[in-house]
Amino acid sequence: MPVRRSLRLAPSLLSADFADLAGAIRAAEAGGADAFHLDVMDGHFVPNLSFGPALVAAVRARTRRPLDLHLMIDEPLRYLEPFHRAGADTLVFHVEARSPPEEVVRQGHALGAAVGAAIKPGTPFSAVAPLADRLDQILVMSVEPGFSGQSFLPQVLPKVGEARARLESLGQETDVSIDGGITPETAGPAAAAGASFFVCGNSVFGHGPVPENLRRLRAAVEDGAHRAVR
Repeated sequence: MPVRRSLRLAPSLLSADFADLAGAIRAAEAGGADAFHLDVMDGHFVPNLSFGPALVAAVRARTRRPLDLHLMIDEPLRYLEPFHRAGADTLVFHVEARSPPEEVVRQGHALGAAVGAAIKPGTPFSAVAPLADRLDQILVMSVEPGFSGQSFLPQVLPKVGEARARLESLGQETDVSIDGGITPETAGPAAAAGASFFVCGNSVFGHGPVPENLRRLRAAVEDGAHRAVR
């Protein structure tokens, strides 16, 4: 049975209290957060607007954890350099965006960033499969991109399995990420399907102590992964 890479939790700062992001970061670090996820939205690719490079730089100044940027924007190629310069470690773009995917991957790596590709719930895995050998992350969206607080769509789990199987066939330990509606109830099935990187928003920052919320999520993820390899 193939050995899966380490399982990681990335709290999404879109769900945190914007008036106290530093406090949210400290609380998540106390709970064992492995990275932080930041959603960048341009009002075109998705209807909402969110973080720019200045906010990324402010977060970078307050944590040493990796910063995982989800570029929900029409033209990711135009913004790779400013976001990487601001402190992003991983730049995740959508294959449905306007920029040529191969060029986004090439230029992102040329900057020295890790590069991931995301697919919406309705996009088949085949849309990202040709890039699999060049990616540092494959992100399967388990909600429609653009708004936090949506419910998990279990029909995307077969795509998680497809991604994991393709990567294992290539001999790669690339992260398979899942984003949207990740809770202690949904994280286990996602891990069992092959996910290794879990973006978690409201289930971390929505209510209750952040460190305890993260501990519950990690227990669910580890249990799901254990069930998958038994």
